[in-house]
Amino acid sequence: MKKIIIQSLKMFLMITVLTGLIYPLAILLIGQIIFPFQANGSLIVKNGKVIGSELFGQNFSDSIYFQSRPSAINYNPMPSGASNLALSNALLKEQVNTRKLEFRGNNFLSDSINVPSDMLFASGSGVDPHISVESAKLQIYRIIKYRNINPEKFKLISNLIDSLTEYPQFGVLGNQVVNVLSLNLKLDEESKQWKTKK
Repeated sequence: MKKIIIQSLKMFLMITVLTGLIYPLAILLIGQIIFPFQANGSLIVKNGKVIGSELFGQNFSDSIYFQSRPSAINYNPMPSGASNLALSNALLKEQVNTRKLEFRGNNFLSDSINVPSDMLFASGSGVDPHISVESAKLQIYRIIKYRNINPEKFKLISNLIDSLTEYPQFGVLGNQVVNVLSLNLKLDEESKQWKTKK
């Protein structure tokens, strides 16, 4: 019996060292050497300051920026989650109708324009950093107006969205999306070179 207990303790210690120390350290080293950007949270740094992550959506309320999809948790990654409201829920219906009216109004869209679902419903995590390409392009007129950009630059902004578009994995998993933070940073950078309206 004593021998079995000693063998069990030895096995326990060996597995603890292997899975609790050696394996995590090996994964840490591999991550830092091969994928340092991803391993450190895909952080985006501007002027020496961390301004966000490619993995988490942010609330861009200023009209000069592309806006993210709605969030049920106010873009807070700590309690990450959804509203869990059923499609039949009256509150969800009210939220969707309000978001639809606001999106159309903010972006100068007619009632005949369908508002993409990603601008009406919060994501399951509440911090989805992407919006559909369609949602981004429907915001171009607002961007032009509030940045006082020559309307002829519409095509340049559309091309900017296309250049940052992420395509479905393996060509079938997911949809064409664009990272909102990356898009807004690129927009800030490129718009400095564009002439303003006369």
